[in-house]
Amino acid sequence: MNWTQLISDKRLGMEEYHDGRHHERTDFQRDYDRLIFSSPFRRLQNKTQVFPLPGSIFVHNRLTHSLEVSCVGRSLGNNVGRVLSRKYGAETANFAEFGSIVSAACLAHDMGNPPFGHSGERAISAYFFEGKGMKYEQQVREEGGRWEDFVHFEGNANAIRLLTHQFIGRRKGGFALTYSTLASIVKYPYPSTQSVKKNKFGFFQSEEETYKRIVEELGILKIDDAADRYARHPLVYLVEAADDICYQIMDIEDAHKLHILTSEEAISLLLGYFEGEKLDRITRIMRMVDDVNEQIGYLRSSIIGLLVDECSRVFIEREDEFLSGTFQGPLIEHIEPHARQAYVNCSMMAYRKIYKAKEVLDIELAGYHIFSHLIDCLTEAVMNQEHAYSKLLLQRIPDQYDTNVPTTYGKIQCVLDYISGMTDVYALDLYRKITGMGLPAV
Repeated sequence: MNWTQLISDKRLGMEEYHDGRHHERTDFQRDYDRLIFSSPFRRLQNKTQVFPLPGSIFVHNRLTHSLEVSCVGRSLGNNVGRVLSRKYGAETANFAEFGSIVSAACLAHDMGNPPFGHSGERAISAYFFEGKGMKYEQQVREEGGRWEDFVHFEGNANAIRLLTHQFIGRRKGGFALTYSTLASIVKYPYPSTQSVKKNKFGFFQSEEETYKRIVEELGILKIDDAADRYARHPLVYLVEAADDICYQIMDIEDAHKLHILTSEEAISLLLGYFEGEKLDRITRIMRMVDDVNEQIGYLRSSIIGLLVDECSRVFIEREDEFLSGTFQGPLIEHIEPHARQAYVNCSMMAYRKIYKAKEVLDIELAGYHIFSHLIDCLTEAVMNQEHAYSKLLLQRIPDQYDTNVPTTYGKIQCVLDYISGMTDVYALDLYRKITGMGLPAV
């Protein structure tokens, strides 16, 4: 692969209008602005990241997480772009826009995630893998649909659908983002039939041809013809690194605020990233303030700076592997050993004390129940539209979703489009109303 072809400002769905002119605000910067002002992005403010939103104590939601990831991604992209520009010359590719491309992709990386955090994804998969949704498998397969798209439901693939699909009344190409920004979001560039690790894959059957058009335009390598597996766009690694940096460190900070971790536990974990003179210096500066939250905030910012520099270094040193599609694993696994071990220690603590915390498990339990009921009711409605109750319920589905699509695969996907776009509050409110638990004032 080569940078000249990989960095393209051609817009999906707007190819015939592409003029190649240079504007004061570049097309990659327009991608960022377009996402910021979009309704799906605003809805992230009421979608769970890890912890339920308690109200009295501010913790991260999907919106604040995405904004922070975008900031870190911009730093990574700028770092790498500056070095490559000096190496190849600015005329080779638009290296100056690496920061804009990565930051825009970071904004969009969680836009396809359903409410209730990752438990929402698991609830959807469970409904079709072991729940009432199993009854639709034969119909979907007989019609030529890809059943694995549902039993391995993945927020990353759903983000690509949200950004590229032409919903009813919407423009061709969905958000009409640039090819390079879209490619930088796809962490798992293969279909659900090749999903072997944690149900991960990059695009639904419905968006497969769109993704193939993107990879052909950008010259992205196909690394396995038989399995339809592609190499990642190199900038995906920077988007992934920004996400890895943010969620791991912010989860520790949020857990401290919610008293899941003690101050001593949190500070010890965060100081673990440093050693020698750097550790002494960081400790002295941290102790200049007495407020524990300020101390943890300082450590957080110092660690982000350290990890951004390390991930940038790895990318620059191993650039050839990214362009040949041979690099293995995320960037964070290749940083210097001491910082890598500190990251592993944080991951182990998060798994043991944070992700199994009562507050997190409660959200997961609620998400499973709410999702199962909503999917069941809405799927029954779109499959049996002549029934009296179905006619009432279908009126709740916005017009942009095509409930009259002829295939079973399409009808299920229509329901998942609607449900995955909901906020936590909206999903809970709709669940209460259709079960009769919540009624309007009479």
